[in-house]
Amino acid sequence: MKMLLKKGSEGENVKKIQEKLGLTKDGIFGSITEHSVKKWQTQHGLTSDGIVGDNTWNKMFPVIVEAPTPIPSSNILKLDKLKGYVPDDVISQIPDTITDFQINTPLRMAHFLSQCAHESGNFKLVEENLNYSAERLKEVFPRYFPGNLAESYAKQPEKIGSRVYSSRMSNGDESTKEGYKFRGRGYIQLTGKYNYLLFGNSITEDFLSNPDLVATKYPLLSAAWFFGKNCLTKCDKGATRDVVVNVTKCVNGGTNGLDERIKYFNQFYFLLK
Repeated sequence: MKMLLKKGSEGENVKKIQEKLGLTKDGIFGSITEHSVKKWQTQHGLTSDGIVGDNTWNKMFPVIVEAPTPIPSSNILKLDKLKGYVPDDVISQIPDTITDFQINTPLRMAHFLSQCAHESGNFKLVEENLNYSAERLKEVFPRYFPGNLAESYAKQPEKIGSRVYSSRMSNGDESTKEGYKFRGRGYIQLTGKYNYLLFGNSITEDFLSNPDLVATKYPLLSAAWFFGKNCLTKCDKGATRDVVVNVTKCVNGGTNGLDERIKYFNQFYFLLK
């Protein structure tokens, strides 16, 4: 549904928002409600405009989707077929992704592993490399480095991460260095304080105090959490190029490395189906 509630709005939906925010439920969207909405939006990585549109509403009141029907035992994934194509230590972690995050069919697993393989340099990289030259900064993050600003950040990963990921995904501003602290880690580069918090809550682990655990202990599980939360419905639409494109956009935000992702998908799907 189309949702647009702001200062001056009235009604039952305003009461629902006020209840969510712990306010008096008078059904009138006034200054106090607007202020509380802005604060909530900031805490949850949204634009802090005090307006409850579809994005804010859907985060406040997520739709509960019925869990997928468990796959029959005859369709259990034959992970031994992945040997020689996926490192053994990665294969050993896969059963947890099947049970915890419903990546439980050959199609879903092929999409998942192909994205992990590309994002991690074929399961070799577990942490985002932010050691950019000035020229690369201008190419990769042009909006954050106008004019000659890139020169003073080049080859300084902590400064770069602190700037490009500041004041979004619940990270603090550049001075807090949270952009660097919560940089991309794991096989699908989990990024941002908000995602670290949600993933930690899902497995009862404190990543805000020790974010490096995402890379050292949970590189595959963090990827599975993100993938299961955001990409499963796209996977189920098939094994075509268009589906790989849509899954890639879900993971990457664009289509970088699409040809390699398709190559990996075809390889894994052939092995698993």
